[in-house]
Amino acid sequence: MAAVSLKVNGKSATADVESRTLLVQLLRENLRLTGTHVGCDTSQCGACVVLVNGNAVKSCTVLALQLEGADVLSIEGLAPADGPLHPMQEAFRENHGLQCGYCTPGMIMTAVGMVRRKGNNRQHAVKAAGILFCGLDRWRRCARGPFVGDDLLEAVDAIIGEGGYAIVTDAVDAQAAVFRKHVD
Repeated sequence: MAAVSLKVNGKSATADVESRTLLVQLLRENLRLTGTHVGCDTSQCGACVVLVNGNAVKSCTVLALQLEGADVLSIEGLAPADGPLHPMQEAFRENHGLQCGYCTPGMIMTAVGMVRRKGNNRQHAVKAAGILFCGLDRWRRCARGPFVGDDLLEAVDAIIGEGGYAIVTDAVDAQAAVFRKHVD
């Protein structure tokens, strides 16, 4: 066993973990933050996405010990427990951006990460997050296109207002184009 210390949802956390312990296991088993789900065990579904140092990361692919000193944000830390929902959570709720709900926390964290990465360009941020909505509810949302309404625009603007974004490549746009090709 080895000790790992990091900040989770704004609070310092230390845990003794085995060298093979994944971040998702640390969150769920050691810290009892069960909003981050294990969905596929193959790193494809995204149910386990959290933000690590501001970037969306599949927590089933990262060893806990790799994150010494990191800042981790899970769905539980996105909004205050006794306060209003985060704007992206509200956008998902208002637009019924879910199916069974199991992967919804990971999709919300993915959307927040996408907007933070694309935040230097509002149109790209809305497009990236909107396509995520299309993937979650493609039978109804895609008829409306990648722009899914005022709630998503408000969420994007709120996240951009946080200043938590960086200029990145157009990888999200490329992934979105591939996804839309399969949906349309």
